[in-house]
Amino acid sequence: MASKVGIPRGTRDFDSAMLAKRDYIFNAIKNHFKLYGYSPIETPSFENIETLMGKYGEEGDKLIYKIINSGDFLAGIDETVLMEKNNHKILKHISEKALRYDLTVPFARYVVQHRNEITLPFKRYQIQPVWRADKPQRGRYREFYQCDADVIGSNSLNNEVELVQLMDGVFSDLKIPVIIKINNRKVLSGIAEVCGAPEKITDITVAIDKLDKIGKDKVKEELAANGLSGDAISKIEPLFGFSGSNENKLGLLRKYLEASEIGRRGVDEIQFVLEKSADIKHAALEVDVTLARGLNYYTGAIFEVKSAAGELKVSICGGGRYDNLTGIFGWEGVSGVGISFGADRIYDVLEELNLFPADSVARTKVMIINFGGAEEDYARQLATELRAHKISCELYPDKAKMDKQMKYANNKQVEFVIIAGSNEIGQGKVTLKNMNTGEQKLVSKDQLVSGF
Repeated sequence: MASKVGIPRGTRDFDSAMLAKRDYIFNAIKNHFKLYGYSPIETPSFENIETLMGKYGEEGDKLIYKIINSGDFLAGIDETVLMEKNNHKILKHISEKALRYDLTVPFARYVVQHRNEITLPFKRYQIQPVWRADKPQRGRYREFYQCDADVIGSNSLNNEVELVQLMDGVFSDLKIPVIIKINNRKVLSGIAEVCGAPEKITDITVAIDKLDKIGKDKVKEELAANGLSGDAISKIEPLFGFSGSNENKLGLLRKYLEASEIGRRGVDEIQFVLEKSADIKHAALEVDVTLARGLNYYTGAIFEVKSAAGELKVSICGGGRYDNLTGIFGWEGVSGVGISFGADRIYDVLEELNLFPADSVARTKVMIINFGGAEEDYARQLATELRAHKISCELYPDKAKMDKQMKYANNKQVEFVIIAGSNEIGQGKVTLKNMNTGEQKLVSKDQLVSGF
């Protein structure tokens, strides 16, 4: 009995129409990357495991797909290690590589490795797939594309402003109404200081970042489970209720973080980005004091973009400032900031909102009916001439009944069908049928080419 055919959960097959729609997304994003002076690079789909591990926090590390060494990967492992059943110890012996979790850490590795070949500040974009061993659900995949833009080697907040403008431009072109949420890691550090638990900054940020998903009570439970005192939690809790305008939230933050220098600096940085981004025309900017994104390498601004329409209100873009990501690879003190568009989630949002333009799917413009014999030779020459004029065209490969060939053209949503039988050839003309309207007309070859 044949085994059941399928693909791993959290992955998808893409047919030609889906690929054309995805290219529409890629092109919209890529055009803005180029517009702002970013240059493309690519990195391998997998990295040395030590490059990735420890860069995303404990929860992120769990989602990294490890690649088992080729050959007899158990050879040479001490039997006592196997008997301990300690995953971390065993992993060191059986896996040297892993699929990339994102594009940012590989980019940092790339910058350090090629530091003598690049000019700072270095602006790069990268459009490649990444993999995460996450629980699949609507809008969350185990294999998906990210479209990243980063500038490294500059501390200027003008870079953050530029990235806000870039995001606004992309979603304006895609016609997706969005909210760009902004926070700052320095604000989060200030919160940890104010509540008397600066050493718990990671636990605090991971927990409060889940506020939208699990609610206030569950966040408080998680904070308590991670060792925060009741007093510390009571000091964090007022943040969950911050509302009103951005100015109002910043005012509340300034008062809340009065005793924290780093927290006040974070508020100042948010205010600068808001003021200098006031001219964006499409997106709404919103301060969200609970936004953390859960990644350990952020040190300054944090961004997250969500669709403001439809039911699928997932994160479709995000990023932030990292002051020393290259330091983990030996190059200290190089600051960077970047954003990442989630192409697969953007695809789902465009589908839900029916925002893909009709011409986003590239289809065959013309199909020529195949009558066989001399007519087939004529049709082949005609197809060559149409392609020379950049008109997408295909000749049906077999001599078959007209109904079968027309059905094929209909199923492929071909716009025009050319009929060139002996009568048409004798007149030096062809019959052109519009498959959308059903209209047919007799035209010369010159009229045919110029008509498209």
